Amino acid sequence: MLGRSLLIVLIPLLVTQVISQGLFYGNFLGVASRRLSDSVASEIVLSLKTLERLHSQSDKQWFVNQAQDQLHLIEIWKPGFQLTRVGTNHIMGPMDENLAHALESSVDHPLFIDWHTDRHTVFVFIQLSDGILEVQVPRKRLDMGQLWLFVSWTAGSSFLLFLLASLFLRNQVRAIRRLAYAAEQFGLGRDVGPIRPYGAQEVRKAAVAFNRMQDRIYRFISQRTGVLAGVSHDLRTPLTRIRLSLAMLPRSGQVDAAQVAPDIDDMIGDVDEMEHMIDSYLSFARGEGAETPQRTELRPYLEDVVAAARRAGTHFQGLEVEEGVFLVIRPDSIRRALMNLLDNARRHGGAVTLTAYATPAGACIVTDDDGEGINPELRDTVFRAFESGKGGGTGLGLTISRDIIRAHGGDMELDTAPGGGLRVSILLPW
Repeated sequence: MLGRSLLIVLIPLLVTQVISQGLFYGNFLGVASRRLSDSVASEIVLSLKTLERLHSQSDKQWFVNQAQDQLHLIEIWKPGFQLTRVGTNHIMGPMDENLAHALESSVDHPLFIDWHTDRHTVFVFIQLSDGILEVQVPRKRLDMGQLWLFVSWTAGSSFLLFLLASLFLRNQVRAIRRLAYAAEQFGLGRDVGPIRPYGAQEVRKAAVAFNRMQDRIYRFISQRTGVLAGVSHDLRTPLTRIRLSLAMLPRSGQVDAAQVAPDIDDMIGDVDEMEHMIDSYLSFARGEGAETPQRTELRPYLEDVVAAARRAGTHFQGLEVEEGVFLVIRPDSIRRALMNLLDNARRHGGAVTLTAYATPAGACIVTDDDGEGINPELRDTVFRAFESGKGGGTGLGLTISRDIIRAHGGDMELDTAPGGGLRVSILLPW
């Protein structure tokens, strides 16, 4: 936006300067130059005609002196001299052309105009019948002044105005960049707090709207988390009562203990499975917005996750993590996502290999197992809620994991592992 805004300011400014200077040099300067040349030519013609009427040398000398004092023309009479060259040694611009045209149209005698001998004086030599009249014309009588001075003033003022416009536009764009940065961080799940509105009125309104949107989202997450906490409490209370009732049921006496005990154990297992399902549902519905992101070193963090997965029964074939990789993540949320993936690998596969390395876009975490894998046609559907629970589990593990990764601004992809099993690639941005 800064570059486009500067072009919007610069292009009209340059076009205006080009048009104004073109009109000045092409119209006004040409008219003024012609008038100055005509004035000088008329004075030379007047001097020439007067000298032709005067016969005595004293009268001619008197007129020459008057011309020098009154007309600022130095006239030198050279009797008996002849011109060896006629025309003009042309230099550049309309000034010499206008003077040559004015003299050639007014003087009937051969003449030569010299521009090169002196840069402050123009020499005009006119051939008469008995000699040459040399007229020295000050160049300032033909010149409008230094043209570069006018160009410098116009270019300098344009550059100064463009510089001021750049500073003001940069301040406006800085406000938009800050708003874009805050929106990007908020999209990655990082709390940057409310941003201070400044800049143009529209930018301030956008900042205020962003702050209100951020507050509404945080308030919604907080309210939903509180409601779900109450739901969790209400659901677990009857389950706890059932568990206690099952624990207090008699297992001997009137009823055959060999028949009752397995039934009670099955019921207790069902209660445990229901509690596990409730925890999964609440985790899926609650989201991960309440945890504060932290700057975390990847290698020791993944080593802790692998240690916890080993305690849960996951067999690891290898662990390769690049040193010195740091990410801003919610540690508990990412741990839950990785544990869901490793638990799926334990239940559906066998040995697991975990690798992690840095990329230009962020850090990539890859898990490979040697299980049966997932058919490529079904890889998009297994991310749907309850879709992947047909082979055991709640069907929410992959869904929760991908939601957590995407809440961090990353993404998760499924592929075929080198051993034929499932490869899960997680990309987390810096």
